[in-house]
Amino acid sequence: MIRLQSTAWPTSGTTLDLPALDAAAAGSITDLASRLAFTRQAVELVGPLEQHTAGRVFAGLGAIAAVDVTLARVVEPHLDALAILRQAELDPSPDSTWGVFAAEAPGVRLDAVRVDDGWILSGTKPWCSLASSLSDALVTAHTGPNERRLFAVSLAAPGVTTDDSAWLARGMPLVPSAPVGFDVVPAAPVGDDGWYLRRPGFSWGGIGVAACWWGGASTLVERLLTAARARPDAELLLRTLGSAAIDLAIAEQAIADAAAAIEAGLADGAAGPRLAQRVRSTVRARVDAIRSGVLGALGPGPLTAEPAYLERMSDLELYVQQDHGDRDLARYGRMLVEAD
Repeated sequence: MIRLQSTAWPTSGTTLDLPALDAAAAGSITDLASRLAFTRQAVELVGPLEQHTAGRVFAGLGAIAAVDVTLARVVEPHLDALAILRQAELDPSPDSTWGVFAAEAPGVRLDAVRVDDGWILSGTKPWCSLASSLSDALVTAHTGPNERRLFAVSLAAPGVTTDDSAWLARGMPLVPSAPVGFDVVPAAPVGDDGWYLRRPGFSWGGIGVAACWWGGASTLVERLLTAARARPDAELLLRTLGSAAIDLAIAEQAIADAAAAIEAGLADGAAGPRLAQRVRSTVRARVDAIRSGVLGALGPGPLTAEPAYLERMSDLELYVQQDHGDRDLARYGRMLVEAD
């Protein structure tokens, strides 16, 4: 079970029932269906992200990832979608499971066209995680040369085509992120053009993803601690443990500080994207350092004999790629240059 060490966590985080969440998550990792079913418990135990729940949501996502990274990868976009729908004053079915598909890629495009009193989607959307298993999704689509709008769409609607056959990843094999085709698919607008990017809290969801990285790395540090206790005279192992524990603390501190800033109303407007990028880049660097240190300290043995360890290493290696490394660092630098 994850332990909250930072004193910066707001009350919404420190009062979260971590033992109950840990037990519920641990009982929901038998297969993909059980992980999808857990999203309903996650809504009850953690809830969607709002200004006053940032600490609870970030700590909760970290706790879930400490149990199972794939489970957190399923839960995080579902909670993000519910937060978006709540902001738009829409009420989804409690039995629905949601994704948020907002990625763009060269050579593919999804367009939205108004027809009579409704909208239809046509084209291809890349990187649609779990599209073949979810009931619904929030999808960004082009409404003009330079405009995009968010739409709610049923993934069971005629004209929606998914194909997971090209997903060959060793990390998160249960969460294929493949292109989805839309052929004249009815969709409901969520906000007006550009609302998805302008809405309060758009950038906060990215911190939730970083919280999943932090939680996933916490279990690797625990594995290292177990090894060090078995070999208390192994100085290099102890050195790696100390470094990894500090890296984990830095990652947690960044997330806890962000939660406190959000709940204090200090992450609105342009401050939100700067905060989110700073946290994501910080946590990604610390998680990379933890993974590298643990791999070097424990050697090849656990990779060949411990399925859970191998799975976590592979899952995290892929998951942190949602951060774009040097490109995101350059983006943060640009934010600083352009700040008032």
